[in-house]
Amino acid sequence: MLSKNTIKFINSLQKKKNRNINKLFIVEGDKIVKEIIKSELEIDKIFFTKHWEENIIKNNLSTEIVNENELKKISSLKTPNNALAIVKMPNYKIDKNEIENELSIVLDDLQDPGNLGTIIRTADWFGIKNIICSQNSADVYNPKVVQATMGAIARVKVHYVDIEKYLSNSNFADDFKIYGTFLNGKNMNETKLSDKGLIIMGNESQGISKNIERFVNEKLFIPNYPSNSKTSESLNVSTATAIVCYEFRRGKVWSLKFKV
Repeated sequence: MLSKNTIKFINSLQKKKNRNINKLFIVEGDKIVKEIIKSELEIDKIFFTKHWEENIIKNNLSTEIVNENELKKISSLKTPNNALAIVKMPNYKIDKNEIENELSIVLDDLQDPGNLGTIIRTADWFGIKNIICSQNSADVYNPKVVQATMGAIARVKVHYVDIEKYLSNSNFADDFKIYGTFLNGKNMNETKLSDKGLIIMGNESQGISKNIERFVNEKLFIPNYPSNSKTSESLNVSTATAIVCYEFRRGKVWSLKFKV
């Protein structure tokens, strides 16, 4: 039976302040908890209903069986789903070699937790290992973000830095590509895209800020269809990120297939 103190502690992790103090975050739901169990993330404890017991496959996991009523008391979901895990925050470091030789995403003051979670899931799908966020971006361990990643949080490393300072001090090679999406950019369907570099995506309402825009050396535009027709003013940032990632990977697959 869960104690009042345990329930109070788990509920306290809904707040960023308490997550940061304890270096713990919450993962909920059958699929996501299974992904975490299979990953290299360190689990502090798993709470699960008796219907889910066969899914606990590691003997060294700290676990506790709870009833459905108890699960509701510690869950942030309207309909709790059999399992909740308390997970230790990983201590990721930015690997300069990875950044210079792979494709990575930079998020400039992204605010919406759902957008961040979806972008992490998108990055995972397209084999992007690193996302670099501004310090004012949504918290990756916000339960809404974690939920939206659908387990991708176990594979994609999310870093928080002062982006302007980071880009100023990185000393990238002169031919290193830093991409950004702009309404006055080049049509990305007609642009040769690299398989390494940074893709900067901006704030939901303001786009890429001026102090970050100056680092962009390849401005891209996602064309609407048909061109020059009246459409929405812009795309949702997570949708735009998915399109951009697809175009980068499509170009790579095309060049490998046809030896371009």
